[in-house]
Amino acid sequence: MSHFLSTTDTTDRQYVLGQELRVTILTSAAETDGRHDLTDSVLATGSATPLHMHTKYEERLWVVSGSLEVWAGTDTVTLRSGDFYTIPMHVPHMIKSGPDGARALNISSPAGFAELIARAGTPLPLATPETELDAELFMAVAQELGDVVLGPPGTTPADLEQQEG
Repeated sequence: MSHFLSTTDTTDRQYVLGQELRVTILTSAAETDGRHDLTDSVLATGSATPLHMHTKYEERLWVVSGSLEVWAGTDTVTLRSGDFYTIPMHVPHMIKSGPDGARALNISSPAGFAELIARAGTPLPLATPETELDAELFMAVAQELGDVVLGPPGTTPADLEQQEG
């Protein structure tokens, strides 16, 4: 088995989650003995994740192009091309792409995020302009993998604190 993945040979590793997110799995748990996975994600302008946290892996983001606004715990940061940020386990966070969208590498360790994408995403060759996220499937797989959704897209950790207070 070759340890080199050609960027021209990734069709079977490309997925979409609705119209907002396109992901290529560059490395998976199976290829790293579960130590980590690596994905290349392209987010449409203004795309936002639900407020969530990971209980089984930490997430690292490296922005290739565009920008990401990240709300993680008490931090609010804007990441631009070349910026890197780590979101530890058990930290509520939300990510939103900037006015030009974003492309980012996502590293989860131990591995977890790539499995969520592979199981809940639509394979790119099957996607159409009408493809929508299967929210029920996504939530079931996310929960199984230890992810906890705390609020809808656009909700920040500060919003959660206000609701609890």
